[in-house]
Amino acid sequence: MDSMTRDAQGKGSDWLASANLRPTRQRLALAALLVGDGHNRHVTAESLFDASRTAGEKVSLATVYNTLRAFCDAGLMREITVDGSKSYFDTNMDDHPHFYWEDTGSLTDAPADQLEIRRVPTAPDGAEIAKVDVVIRLRRS
Repeated sequence: MDSMTRDAQGKGSDWLASANLRPTRQRLALAALLVGDGHNRHVTAESLFDASRTAGEKVSLATVYNTLRAFCDAGLMREITVDGSKSYFDTNMDDHPHFYWEDTGSLTDAPADQLEIRRVPTAPDGAEIAKVDVVIRLRRS
């Protein structure tokens, strides 16, 4: 195992420990892919599954979905849904908007300092606003 892999696994292990998640083999492998290089990621379950297979990990797609849900439930990631059907998982937990690139179907961070929301509608009686997701759809000109 080279030092880069050990470093990525260490970062993944620390990430799991920060949320008190049990470091199973699958969680460690997926965490290393998500945060091992220190950069934030926007992934789909399918793209993470493909990356894990490329890395030689034996993880089923169902396990990837379940693990991503566990990471979200633990507060390590957030899920951003586009078009009501396509889910992306973001390791950047800061409040920030996203660009959705229609031609490639990819999600990237948008500059938070350029977004101004002056007011959001009042939640109906018996409800509270849990979060506000801003997804700006882009089409190349």
